[in-house]
Amino acid sequence: MANTISLNGEARNEFGKGVARRLRVAGKIPATIYAGGTEPAYLALPMRETTLALRHTNALFSISFDGQNKMAVVKDVQKNPVKRIIEHIDFLEVKAGEKIDVEVPVFVEGQPKGAAVAFVDIQELKVRADVANLPEKIVVNVEGLTDGTKVLLKDVQMPEGAELDMDDLEESVVTVEVPEDATESAEAAAPAAAEAAAPAAAAE
Repeated sequence: MANTISLNGEARNEFGKGVARRLRVAGKIPATIYAGGTEPAYLALPMRETTLALRHTNALFSISFDGQNKMAVVKDVQKNPVKRIIEHIDFLEVKAGEKIDVEVPVFVEGQPKGAAVAFVDIQELKVRADVANLPEKIVVNVEGLTDGTKVLLKDVQMPEGAELDMDDLEESVVTVEVPEDATESAEAAAPAAAEAAAPAAAAE
């Protein structure tokens, strides 16, 4: 499950590209915390600590600034397309006990049978979970599965306290199949093996 990460920031009341640039030069990231029905909170966060924290998917943040503390999750991250540095972060304020929808990445573990390979059909699943227990990933075990096997949404084992929030539970999440190049290689190898075996059989 995701971690709760504490960040100490500072409130800001200046805006614009020039201000944002000065903040980044000073090692800070401009950010906004949105809350339903109330005015957003504008702040600056430490660049290094925040960048490292964003490596955690669906982390719950405890953000302190200007004598306040807000619990929030990441809504959007804007990055410079060339330098890849974070330029701005949008957070969504949440409350203890609240359930929200998050996108959770799918990973596979295990080895399918023979030359079969597991292909992820849906990269992220929409999941509803408590803000204090948001999953970082969903793992699908493909150990020993044979060519042609499909793992459907209804077959996916969800982390404790989380539930799928998707419509078609018959949709395939992971497909196990032998790649075409592997099949072609096997077919090409068969005649060669037969030719190699022919002289030996004649000699006998």
